[in-house]
This record gives sequence, C-alpha cells and structure tokens, in this order.
Amino acid sequence: MAILDLTALAAELPPRSRLLGLDLGEKTIGLALSDTLLMVATPMETLARGKFSADAAKLDAIIAKQGVGGIIVGLPLNMDGSDGPSAQSARAFARNFAARSPVPLVMIDERLSTAAVTRTLLDADASRRRRAQVVDKMAAAYILQGALDRLRHLGGR
Repeated sequence: MAILDLTALAAELPPRSRLLGLDLGEKTIGLALSDTLLMVATPMETLARGKFSADAAKLDAIIAKQGVGGIIVGLPLNMDGSDGPSAQSARAFARNFAARSPVPLVMIDERLSTAAVTRTLLDADASRRRRAQVVDKMAAAYILQGALDRLRHLGGR
C-alpha cells in the first residue's frame, strides 16, 4: 500500500479497525495501539530492532492479531523541518514496509515527542532504568494520540 496522508487514511480504514503507532529508533521500535473507536492510544511494547525482514514479520504478526487497519509512523524531522539521518531512516523503513504490506501507512511529524515523554516521566519521578524501558512505547503512543486527535478534527471516525 502507498504512504498516505491522514485524510486518505481515514477513507481507507475498515470499520472498527485499530491504528498501530511506531516510534522508530536506531535500536528499538516503540509500539502503541489505538482502540477500535480511534479515541485513545495505549503504549504496547518495545521491539528490539534487527534486520528489516525480521522487524516487518513481527509487525505483520501484530497487525494480524490486533486487527490493525492503518499504521502511523513517527517522522523525526530536524527542528527546522529538514530531514536528518533519523528522518531518512524512518522514510526508508516506511517505504520498504509500505511496498510489502496492504495496510495503509501515514508518516507524522514527531519533533519533540521523545522529549515530551521524557519530561513527563521525569515529572513522575521515574528512575533512569524505568524511563529507558518505557520511553519508546510511550513516544509511539504520544505520536499515535496526536494522529487520532487530528483524525477526529478532520471528521474521521
């Protein structure tokens, strides 16, 4: 499937399907899952990154098991809006995954998502170890929740 924008994704989503949010890091992929009403994003898990084919197979299994109808991928742009190495890597992952999957995919600007989540965890007095365990999946939930809020604003489900 192609990489779409949020408006096109809203038109493609099967009824009662979920969205899967991805926060792509160098070493991990944070995952978050929406409810079937597309109201709430919940942190799910953090996958250790490996070869693309192995990562894609793990995602395929989650997509099938959870009834995922669309994927939201965080796009880590530089503060000036330009692409750096992380954004280029995220774009490559999204292109490769979209080429092999029937599930529509949207890339969402995720500037400052990890910083916002880290700040929240610090405010909650989470230890450094605990922050390291949850920051990626919480960043995925932050990214996904932003997409869900925009979908509602667009008049999506």
